[in-house]
Amino acid sequence: MTAIEEATYRKVTWRLLPTLFVCYVLAYLDRVNVGFAKLQMQTDLGFNDTVYGIGAGLFFIGYFLFEVPSNLILERVGARIWIARIMILWGLVSASTMFARGETTFYLLRFLLGIAEAGFFPGVILYLTYWFTRAHRARMVAGFMTAITLSGVIGGPVSGWILSRFSGVAGLAGWQWLYLLEGLPSVAVGLFVLFRLDDGPSKAKWLSDGERELLLRRIQEEEKLKLEEGGGHHRFMDAFRSGKLWLFALVYFCVVMGLYGISFWLPSILSDTLTSDPWHIGLLTAIPWGAAAGVMLFVGRRSDRTGERRWHTAVPAFVAAGAFAASALPGISATASFAALTVATCGVMAAVSCFWSLPTAFLSGTAAAAGIAWINSLGNLAGYVSPYVVGRVRDETGSMSAALVVLAVSLLAAGFLTVRAARNG
Repeated sequence: MTAIEEATYRKVTWRLLPTLFVCYVLAYLDRVNVGFAKLQMQTDLGFNDTVYGIGAGLFFIGYFLFEVPSNLILERVGARIWIARIMILWGLVSASTMFARGETTFYLLRFLLGIAEAGFFPGVILYLTYWFTRAHRARMVAGFMTAITLSGVIGGPVSGWILSRFSGVAGLAGWQWLYLLEGLPSVAVGLFVLFRLDDGPSKAKWLSDGERELLLRRIQEEEKLKLEEGGGHHRFMDAFRSGKLWLFALVYFCVVMGLYGISFWLPSILSDTLTSDPWHIGLLTAIPWGAAAGVMLFVGRRSDRTGERRWHTAVPAFVAAGAFAASALPGISATASFAALTVATCGVMAAVSCFWSLPTAFLSGTAAAAGIAWINSLGNLAGYVSPYVVGRVRDETGSMSAALVVLAVSLLAAGFLTVRAARNG
């Protein structure tokens, strides 16, 4: 790569990635802050763990139903307007969760939040393919997805502080303030997106003519290479005829089982084992997410440097499986279990970040918009299954151990399926 090319990609990265990063921090925070709200909301509204698990997971049903249509609309109207629309609407719906009064309103608002956010993540993955070739993509996706870990590092302490500091202020419960104060920033950033993002290199006035031509040429060369290799599925139905797409969707489902097992239940696990203080729980949750940020960036950079994708996804999944299983061992201390869950979080995040360099290597055009969204929407159904299964198991057994074993088996399956699906990856 020439010095000019390196400088061009560096310029694009610094223009796009910080904005997309902040968007995803807020998106993920608004999606999973229900895990902290549960610490007070469950008592106030009389929920058991099963009700909470269903409500947390209903987000993903709305998400599933509207994911592919949303991504196809983004391809037609452009990322700038559509990502801004998504952010503004999800911020308003998330803040409105403060008005939940029982199971029905809780379920409804979580379902609507899923509809509002549908298309954001696959939309960004698709958007990055407009700018970056596969040689840069694992690193870019890993950088973007560290937003998940940062939302845990920042969101945990902030959520714990809000629950402790604002409880009873203006007659509102701490969990109500949590939804309000963490939902409204998404609206503001959504408005900023309208002025910051461009739909692609051809519309980016901040690029010189030479830089614009270079980016477009590299993307065109990659599209041509996909077709020559026989992997350039371009039309809408091409994506759904591909056996690889369905295998990748199953891989992602298994990985997401672990991701939301951690995201929705870590505060409750810590409350059961280490401390009941919301502020201390928030500080402790920052540890696994902070560690995961460093690990996923390292793995993403190494994957791009070597060009190897399959084992950079599978090995972290195997590590996460072992760590989940270790955290469920009988007689394990609370500290050792927390350490194992930290390793599991690192493995899950490394796997999920490298994963997206696999399906984007054989999808292009409209097939990419549909295929990426379909993999993400099917995979994220695990976001419904995971919290429901964990909640049901906790209610039935009074323990988290059996649920952690389920998560371990899911990550083990993800590793083996990755090896099978990406034989040529």
